[in-house]
Amino acid sequence: MSSPRLTLNLVEGSVTFGFSPESARDLQTALVQLLDSLKVAAAKATPGGRATPQKPMEYQHTGKVFLEIFCNPNIWPSPFAAKVLITLRDEHIRLTTEAELSRLIEDVNQYLEQVD
Repeated sequence: MSSPRLTLNLVEGSVTFGFSPESARDLQTALVQLLDSLKVAAAKATPGGRATPQKPMEYQHTGKVFLEIFCNPNIWPSPFAAKVLITLRDEHIRLTTEAELSRLIEDVNQYLEQVD
């Protein structure tokens, strides 16, 4: 049986690949943590102080395809403006592009609703 397919909608176009529900749940958890970091980074610093820099998100999945998602929460003014860098590759092709964080979260949530 082939694994369920996840479709990620990119800034221009989309990409579909086999991705397990367990891996999607791990990605969903990483995205929730990223949202928390973005909220902290976007919050106003205390008067006379500075906001604490947040660690970048670096999610990696290795299976039939290699998926890497990267986002630096310190450069985006809000979670709604944030974009992530996506690298997807196998032995035949390598795709490096960006996607809107809010759309990526929707894509993963929709995938999990379909497979659960």
